[in-house]
Amino acid sequence: MSDRSQLRLVVLGVLIVSLIATLVARVFYLQLVVGEEYAAQAASNTTREVITPAVRGLILDQRGRPLVANRTSLVVSVDRTALAREDDDGVGVLDRLADALGVSRESIEQKLMPCGTEGAPPLPVCWDGSPYQPVPVAKDVATETALTIMERRADFPGVTAQLEAVREYPSPFEANLAHVLGYVGPVTQEQLDAQGGSTDPARLRSRDLVGRNGLEAQYDQELRGIPGITTLAVDQVGRVTGTVSESDPVAGNYVVTNVDSHLQQVVEQALADSVQRARDEGDVADTGAAVVIDVRTGAVLAMASYPSYDPQLWVGGITTKDYERLLADRALSSTVTQGTYAPGSTYKAVTTVAAAREGYDLSATYPCPADYTVGSQRFRNFESSGFGPITLQRALEVSCNTVFYRIADEMWLKGGGLYAPQGAPDPIAETAAAFRLGEATGIDLPNEAAGLVSGRDEKLLVWEQRREQWCSDAKEGFSQLREENPKLAEYYTALAKENCLDGFRWRNGDAINASIGQGDTAITPLQLAMAYAAIANGGTVYQPQVAKAILSSRGEVVQQFDPVVRAEVPAPEGTFEFLRTALAGVTAEGTGRIPFEGFPLDEIPVASKTGSAQVFSDNSTTAWYASFAPADDPQYAVVIMVTRGGTGSLTAGPGVRTIYEALFGVVDGVVDPAKSVLIGGAPSRTLPIVRPDGTPVTPEADP
Repeated sequence: MSDRSQLRLVVLGVLIVSLIATLVARVFYLQLVVGEEYAAQAASNTTREVITPAVRGLILDQRGRPLVANRTSLVVSVDRTALAREDDDGVGVLDRLADALGVSRESIEQKLMPCGTEGAPPLPVCWDGSPYQPVPVAKDVATETALTIMERRADFPGVTAQLEAVREYPSPFEANLAHVLGYVGPVTQEQLDAQGGSTDPARLRSRDLVGRNGLEAQYDQELRGIPGITTLAVDQVGRVTGTVSESDPVAGNYVVTNVDSHLQQVVEQALADSVQRARDEGDVADTGAAVVIDVRTGAVLAMASYPSYDPQLWVGGITTKDYERLLADRALSSTVTQGTYAPGSTYKAVTTVAAAREGYDLSATYPCPADYTVGSQRFRNFESSGFGPITLQRALEVSCNTVFYRIADEMWLKGGGLYAPQGAPDPIAETAAAFRLGEATGIDLPNEAAGLVSGRDEKLLVWEQRREQWCSDAKEGFSQLREENPKLAEYYTALAKENCLDGFRWRNGDAINASIGQGDTAITPLQLAMAYAAIANGGTVYQPQVAKAILSSRGEVVQQFDPVVRAEVPAPEGTFEFLRTALAGVTAEGTGRIPFEGFPLDEIPVASKTGSAQVFSDNSTTAWYASFAPADDPQYAVVIMVTRGGTGSLTAGPGVRTIYEALFGVVDGVVDPAKSVLIGGAPSRTLPIVRPDGTPVTPEADP
């Protein structure tokens, strides 16, 4: 045999061995590595699931009144896959459907457009659900219309009309609660993908609705329930040959809240009246917040944000017009938990605790001149009033800025002044941190803002983050603004140069501004309410809690939420007692006096602090009234805030008084607990009763 023939045989042998090895490896891979996967896919080819949705659980107030319930609605949905099979991509179908529903074709098309695609409207108008799921385009459709659509299936391919359970908002006492309750929307593809290959019966499916905001989102898993699943055996052509398994749906659990709907209505109205009061005085008063906290537990008894909206708008999908209106009104976010604002003079309570911790005598006398000068800067009292030598209690009562300026300046110098080393003492910021300001409160609502506490460390961090932009602005000189307002552009340029070079330095002017809640400090109304609740109860900072318990749809207790302590504020003995007395003096004979004239303060002393925080960008003030009562045995903390709203006393104070009158049953200056909006004159300490059929027992005392 020639050498060439031998070489061919060797090559052929190598090739055969290689092919056999590849075949063996492939068989091994198919049988052992992905065999289970193929087996599962094969099994799925012979079965189909029929899903019976679970009824979503209710949300109740503390007395069992439904805040969110369910009702049935005729819903029309469109299968985009079926439309795509039409010769005209479904344009004719949508035209006929628009005529039947009495809407424009464009409005339906907007709801069908996947979010993120070119030309799609923003969430929540666009479709953010599974691409394989029929898209609901109309809710509460008339029966005649639904029958017409279903009888003319040839004219409406891919269009279905069926009864579905949808959310409704009973609004007991006409309480709105939109920002607390939230809303539901279609599950997103990202949520489905995040489950991986889960086989949990409670897993999300393409037609599910999930919580998108508020309690609906926070407790979505508890509220959602478990759908009923019937697994059918089918043959190769899709005919049903039998039932493999079946399970009944399990209704979602109920969320019982600490909110009292009667009190909530009072708080919402008090806030709306505060906004209108400011507008009547010529202020813009564009947003506001109000919150009521049980100082002994951290329970949220009421919470209102202004402006608000009708939560019913979200049922079945919001329209583009309604969504754009809510955006324009700034109604979608909660000012209570998501808005951050300079607290103004309400912050002086924190500065007082800082002073006590630094050894200042709370009973001593301090000078209160009309202004306080540092270098070339003059820091004035509000309206430039001076009161001469006064006690610290009187300084809180009349809100004397210069007393706190001097204390802050002295503490700044003691900490090292302008050239203090990193980590130098910063008593006011440290005390604010002890109250857990500048961090999220942990409330059981999504998307809470953390806020910001002005201090040495914060200023260094901001400088590191913004130095490059400041230096760029200093070099560029605000040329566009310079054409319109050269003087303002020159000021901004000088400020940018200063910040570029040494914007990290904590100056005594910074410390002085921080002492009265100005400067960079920005907190949420909820954070301020929790700080005042801590002052009221002796220094315990609670986590605010909206939900009180989780019940099954049959009334069984699944979970109860006990009070959660976040911190104990360290302070010298007598500090909080001093503040309770001093803040009661604010209401009796200080800046908070006018709105409480005629209120029975001898029976129910109210501790308060007003604030009118300056907003330099638009030359306005944020009106605050922070309080707790009774001052000698605190039960409730109440805070109202109105942006661009004038003074805290005149704008927000009357609203706070209205809330206390409702809480304690004060009518025409007479205290009658039987007239409190709270049944029995106090928050409920027990859970509502839910009957076996799922209906809650509501109070007989309700009108």
